Amino acid sequence: IHRGFTIVGCLALPDEISFVDQSQIISYDKQIIAIAEEYKVDEIVIARDDNRLGLPLDELLDCRMSGLTIMNIMGFYEREQGIISLENIYPSWLVYCSGFAQGDLRLLEKRFFDVFASLLLLNVAWPFMLLTALAILLENGFKGPILYRQLRVGEKNKNFELLKFRSMKVDAEKNGAQWAQKNDNRITLVGRFIRKSRIDELPQIFNVLRGDMSFVGPRPERPEFVQGFNERIPFYRERHRVKPGITGWAQLCYPYGADEYDTIQKLQYDLYYVKNYSLFLDFSIMLNTVEVILWGKGAR
Repeated sequence: IHRGFTIVGCLALPDEISFVDQSQIISYDKQIIAIAEEYKVDEIVIARDDNRLGLPLDELLDCRMSGLTIMNIMGFYEREQGIISLENIYPSWLVYCSGFAQGDLRLLEKRFFDVFASLLLLNVAWPFMLLTALAILLENGFKGPILYRQLRVGEKNKNFELLKFRSMKVDAEKNGAQWAQKNDNRITLVGRFIRKSRIDELPQIFNVLRGDMSFVGPRPERPEFVQGFNERIPFYRERHRVKPGITGWAQLCYPYGADEYDTIQKLQYDLYYVKNYSLFLDFSIMLNTVEVILWGKGAR
């Protein structure tokens, strides 16, 4: 856990089936506030699917009024790990929780930020983009396209054409759509460098200026993958409530993913971003992305 918490123990309610190791369970033989005082507890986390049914609310209220912090497991994961835990989420929580606001003013300020950041980056990056285009042409004997155009799913499930510098062989997907793997032999020599340095993503500046993407947001996936994810992964479609981004919270917090398990893990970070969006969060993600680019973390 990120902030050095010490787990004092778990308090199982009467008749509750517990999957916690017995050595971690505290005997419920007195009032909760007395147990908290005995173990010098600072915070109580409610780890139940329903926060109302069967809970000793009067005892918890005594704890709350005495200065203890009371929070549910969703809020705990959100605060400490920067995720919305899919194991604990339920539809009513999405309806009643704070966040997920997408008002006109917020959309306007984000659009202004996107355009400003994109023009600033373009002004700095254009020499590298020009050299990259030349390197791709030279490596392939002036054959094949410089840019790779691929259909992706954007805001409100609308498809758009994403732009990237081509980093793979021309016939890389002759057998259909597939994720890039470690040491993928479809990637060219120039491609390995521009993927590691993230230069291959720079043409997406034009996607942002065109309004298809945002500078920061969930990474857009291909329609071939999204259709299956929507059917198999709960709440996956919620990540499309906002525009996809060149960089994002999931890209910073989770390594490159190449299977459905990784997609589920990254979705938890994407939902956190959608819920907690702010210009400050966007700016923080951009600054941390610079570190990722400099150290080449997560690229394939």
